[in-house]
Amino acid sequence: MKPDIKICGLKTPEALERAVRRGASHVGFIFFEKSPRNIEPDIAGRLAEAARGAAKVVAVTVDADNDYLDEIVDLVKPDILQLHGSESPERLLNIKALYGLPVMKAISIRDAADLAKIDPYIGIADRFLLDAKAPAGSDLPGGNGVSFDWTILRSLDESIDYMLSGGLNKDNVAEALAETKASGLDLSSGVESAPGVKDLSMIDAFFDVVNDWSKGPKGA
Repeated sequence: MKPDIKICGLKTPEALERAVRRGASHVGFIFFEKSPRNIEPDIAGRLAEAARGAAKVVAVTVDADNDYLDEIVDLVKPDILQLHGSESPERLLNIKALYGLPVMKAISIRDAADLAKIDPYIGIADRFLLDAKAPAGSDLPGGNGVSFDWTILRSLDESIDYMLSGGLNKDNVAEALAETKASGLDLSSGVESAPGVKDLSMIDAFFDVVNDWSKGPKGA
């Protein structure tokens, strides 16, 4: 079975078109000024229209206030809100009540102890995104090109629906799929030639590997 694939941090029509054409189930736009993948809501809204109906549009925010969320929801009309900051369970409930949209909560993982951070959000978050904890000194909560030890996910309750993120690329995606029970994969830097610059050939190479894996015994 082919996993969901989210290509995140899209900024150009060319990269968006390639991601959708190759089979991305989700396309992500990042609204965080410190990120090289940051995009203005009005520009993201125009790009999102090209993906509408072919892939789910995900708005990625980091501890955004209601005014900024209002603008994003109004201009982008996302299918999903991804919260990638320190948002509390109560904040998730508030956001879900305000916008009526599914919420994906990012959880930063370095070791097995970090899995406990998922528990307070169970029954509130519609899906989780398990991402590698940012390296020391990084201003970015995600998109750092680092991964974590996926074997620690063996102890995770199988009822927890999650996307795997952090350092994924064409060279390790088959291992990630074989090692985890992730229902989806999220990547950004793994298909970039430079921070924030999506590479069409790298997008192609990634999907080639995923499609080959999906045809094999484990993907049957």
